[in-house]
Amino acid sequence: MAEPIPGPTTRAMAKAAKATGTVVVAPLFEAPGTGRLPQRPGGARALRRHPGPLPEDAHPHDPGFEEKFYFTPGDLGFQAVPTPFGRIGTLICWDQWFPEAARATALRGASILVYPTAIGWHPSEKAQYGARQRDSWMTVQRGHAIANGIYVAAINRVGVEGHGDGYGETLEFWGSSFLIDPSGQVMAQAGTDTEEILTGIIDPDVLETARRHWPFFRDRRVDAYADLTRLYGE
Repeated sequence: MAEPIPGPTTRAMAKAAKATGTVVVAPLFEAPGTGRLPQRPGGARALRRHPGPLPEDAHPHDPGFEEKFYFTPGDLGFQAVPTPFGRIGTLICWDQWFPEAARATALRGASILVYPTAIGWHPSEKAQYGARQRDSWMTVQRGHAIANGIYVAAINRVGVEGHGDGYGETLEFWGSSFLIDPSGQVMAQAGTDTEEILTGIIDPDVLETARRHWPFFRDRRVDAYADLTRLYGE
């Protein structure tokens, strides 16, 4: 399923973007010919540029998510891609749990963080843990929006993959794609089991007001954050 960039998927997305006057965020598996695949979104634009920003260096390792064995970290740094509609910060899936990834991308001037995602329930634990897992997923991204004064769009799969009763043999994706404003309010949200198209308005004035009233960027103690460059600190 891996492809080069440029390749069939990015060419198709670029063609669609040009025809409709839109910007398309299209995640795919890049095949660099090294034996392992750097997982990074390839942003197809009307001018056929493919920025491909960096995901978090860690990848999940869990039954059904053994990504450490076939992906390498991205290599282009966290980016806010300039588009005709403003700067878009594209991260992917596992990145959504890391505040550092959201902050680094927001500091590059993004108006919105976009997280293409494939996350769901193991059916054997859905009854006991399902509601809290989905709530944690939403809560952490609402936190990114508030802490960075930014819009966040989380796009997730629906449907079931695999079969069997054992842990990791089947995954039920919980959908629930949503758009959040800079105050953490959910502007639009999809259901858990059907494909949907959501729309929402990204207003630069709302961004500016949020960052003026809650100046988290201004008040950061950058002189005291050296421990963030260590894996475990002291």
